[in-house]
Amino acid sequence: MPKNVWLLVIGTFINITGSSLIWPLNTIYMHDHLGQSLSVAGFVLMMNAGATVLGNLVGGYLFDKFGGYRSIMLGISITVFSLIGITIWHGWPHYVYFLIVMGFGSGIVIPAMFALVGAVWPEGGRKGFNAIYLAQNLGVAVGPALAGPIAEMSFDYLFISNLGLYILFLLLALITYRHMVPVIEKEKSETIVESHSSKANFYSLLILCSAFLLAWVAYSQWSTTLSTHIQGLGIGLKEYSLLWSINGLLIITLQPIISPLVQKYEKQIKAQLVVGMLIMMFSFSIILFAESFKMFAIAMMVLTLGEIFVWPAVPTIANMLAPKGKGGTYQGVVNSIGSIGRMIGPFVGGIIVDVYNMDALIIVLCGLFIIGIIPCLIYDRPLKRKNSQYTNHIPEN
Repeated sequence: MPKNVWLLVIGTFINITGSSLIWPLNTIYMHDHLGQSLSVAGFVLMMNAGATVLGNLVGGYLFDKFGGYRSIMLGISITVFSLIGITIWHGWPHYVYFLIVMGFGSGIVIPAMFALVGAVWPEGGRKGFNAIYLAQNLGVAVGPALAGPIAEMSFDYLFISNLGLYILFLLLALITYRHMVPVIEKEKSETIVESHSSKANFYSLLILCSAFLLAWVAYSQWSTTLSTHIQGLGIGLKEYSLLWSINGLLIITLQPIISPLVQKYEKQIKAQLVVGMLIMMFSFSIILFAESFKMFAIAMMVLTLGEIFVWPAVPTIANMLAPKGKGGTYQGVVNSIGSIGRMIGPFVGGIIVDVYNMDALIIVLCGLFIIGIIPCLIYDRPLKRKNSQYTNHIPEN
């Protein structure tokens, strides 16, 4: 990979490691240390996710308007400001205010990072987005692992550590991202490059994002309803945490096996999406029969295999669909849809479990994946229709 891509990967790792220090312990801190109910803590986290959605959209727009460096620096600066505040004032209700601001700031950064990696290495195709995806997952694995021991000493040290990591990220971006200039592509796909088809491109993106939303609604159950279900079966918190360690470890170790397949079938990205969705659906069907840690571990392994195909593919397609000057906006839409899925998923899952039971939820989730396959297959139809109309109107010589 080019040097610029490596710098973006390192920045993503620092960013996600920092944010992962706090998010696993937010509920515990608000409930045990600030004396708030679980419902109040859940509502605060929903507001944080809503701010992240808004930040995703704003970050994508700012990337197209002012470039990657300025939008990333703005997002980091807002996050650092919120972390300074939360380090000094982390009582109630100041914690809520700064947590919402933090969600907005970090939301600006992520789509800008994705858009920038596509802009500085367009010939890399999916490779650049896959590298960012790997860095995110490595950060998710490292952050929570560090958070527990630090929080046991003091939550004050946790906030200080998070602030220190974001200051490091700020310095890295300040020194190295300033000089990242997007590579101008000589040509894109014939069905995508025409400026008059930008509406068709956006419609295609929205169709694809509907599948992305359904997949995230299902995936988010692993950290919410399923965590409660797993502990209800007598499987301890340590074993549940180990499932996420398995997830992160597999994402890294499976790359040498998956990458050749992805490169070989790089142009058959629809097939990758469909295969990934089917594998993820199969992982949830395993849960129907899971009563031991071993079975849940197998389900997590299968889920991880599926997500490796799906998660990096969606921003890759968004980059391909984006007309000139709209790369950031398209990445902002993709990231905001993912954030919405993570925001509403626990709420929807909780209602289904409360009204019916866990088996009913699993059946519904499998149904969501089946429905999600449809937009994966037809997302490019608006493009084909638009280009067909355009071709028919070209005057003959």
